[in-house]
Amino acid sequence: MGSPHIRSSRTRLPFLRQVRAAPNLLTLLRLFIIPFLVIEILDAHYRMAFALFLLAGISDALDGLLARWLSQRTTLGLYLDPIADKLLLSTLFLTFTHVGLMPRYVTVLVFSRDLGILLIATLLFATGTLRDFQPSLFGKLNTLFQIITLTVVLCERIFVSVHVTMLRDGLIDLIAVLAPLSAAQYAWIVIRRLNTPPHAHA
Repeated sequence: MGSPHIRSSRTRLPFLRQVRAAPNLLTLLRLFIIPFLVIEILDAHYRMAFALFLLAGISDALDGLLARWLSQRTTLGLYLDPIADKLLLSTLFLTFTHVGLMPRYVTVLVFSRDLGILLIATLLFATGTLRDFQPSLFGKLNTLFQIITLTVVLCERIFVSVHVTMLRDGLIDLIAVLAPLSAAQYAWIVIRRLNTPPHAHA
């Protein structure tokens, strides 16, 4: 059974009222930004792309703060926020790869990791085998460095510097290591929890 505290901490509102909640409006804004961000990158307008990416990052930080300050933690926000984050990052990896700013193998590793975790999580959740999915340490680091790497890739287009280029290359190499490593840690955590007796999770 789920934690009563977790259940009670999320506001149960009609769907349309959940959509109108301030944190969810910010999350929707982040989704709305994505196509315009892609257009600016394809047109090589990197300053505008950086501004839009920064706006998306600010909205991501604010929606969590508002959810706590206004007590507007909704079920819609629980699912919509990580979807928006993942869609933003995945879209940028694809777009950067298309314009030659991200090696194809890195994007393949990132997508393979995400797709594998999504398929396993969906299967376990659908079968009722395991319903509580907490991000792992390497998973959090992977997401953090993905954000940093994408930011640096944009900065390298704006601020031409050998140091920024070297930092970009190092971060890309780090992502190539963290993606499969975080996938392996997630698989190990799932296997360990599946082999643990149910009463041990209490």
